[in-house]
Amino acid sequence: MKVTEHIKNAHGKTLFSIEILPPLKGENIRSLYDNMDPLMEFKPPFIDVTYHREEYVYKKKENGLLEKSSTRKRPGTVGICAAIQNHYKVDTVPHIICGGFSREETENALIDLHFLGIDNVLALQGDAIKTEARFVPDPDGHKYASELLGQIVAMNSGKFLDEDLGNASPTSFCVGVAGYPEKHFSAPNLKADLKYLKLKVDMGAEYIVTQMFFDNKKYFNFVEKCKEAGINVPIIPGLKPITAKGQANVLPTIFHIDLPEELADEVEKCKDNVAVKQVGIEWAIRQSKELMKFGVPTLHFYSMGKSDPIYKIAKQLF
Repeated sequence: MKVTEHIKNAHGKTLFSIEILPPLKGENIRSLYDNMDPLMEFKPPFIDVTYHREEYVYKKKENGLLEKSSTRKRPGTVGICAAIQNHYKVDTVPHIICGGFSREETENALIDLHFLGIDNVLALQGDAIKTEARFVPDPDGHKYASELLGQIVAMNSGKFLDEDLGNASPTSFCVGVAGYPEKHFSAPNLKADLKYLKLKVDMGAEYIVTQMFFDNKKYFNFVEKCKEAGINVPIIPGLKPITAKGQANVLPTIFHIDLPEELADEVEKCKDNVAVKQVGIEWAIRQSKELMKFGVPTLHFYSMGKSDPIYKIAKQLF
């Protein structure tokens, strides 16, 4: 079932959903299930599965020279989605990214997902790899999420890269895109960022999932600005509880977000990460209750491979 159908069928009730990371290469899928099992108590209608592109490592050869090779630490987004749907009978939302994919590879991945009965995808540009200062697309890939979205929408209309295909069966993906309440780091301002978000909605994006935020006022303002821009699709807030002291500096740096002074002060006062985790849980519960009162369609939690804090939060809400 499509994400938008789940939201419609909830009749205004706020849903619970999570985003998970595929297991590290070499790990058993049981480790993923062990993390997810407790959260199934809250009946998530859909689960997002991230995609992690290749990274480059340098290996020393016998002659002393370094050899550059590509590796992926977390393979298997398509397979993980299929496994989750089979194991839990819950819809999945695989992330499809621009980086590391040619257009043909994108098409093949989408065909596989369609064959597996997966109805949803989240179209993203993806991050630059660590060895690059900025995002560099595949030579035959997409530079922007809007271009990737265009390919998915075309396939939903039965248009594939091979124009000679006759009577090609269209796909039927419900496509989500990312939104940034504090603007995307590459945009000069929120108004410009919203212009490109509106473009993606006009092209066929059916819902928006936001970057994590810790100040609900940022989300409320974002929703209002979206309405003013003519964006009327569901806007799902993305949340993450702080679980370690170092995250107070790391999260703003990596995700280009602000931490409210009150939260930063509370974290700073903590003697250890056990105390920080409790502060993060309590803050997320307060955030969530206010968002539910506002009427958000779904509370979407970024698990980062850790289910315990999210379980404690959801237990107070659902």
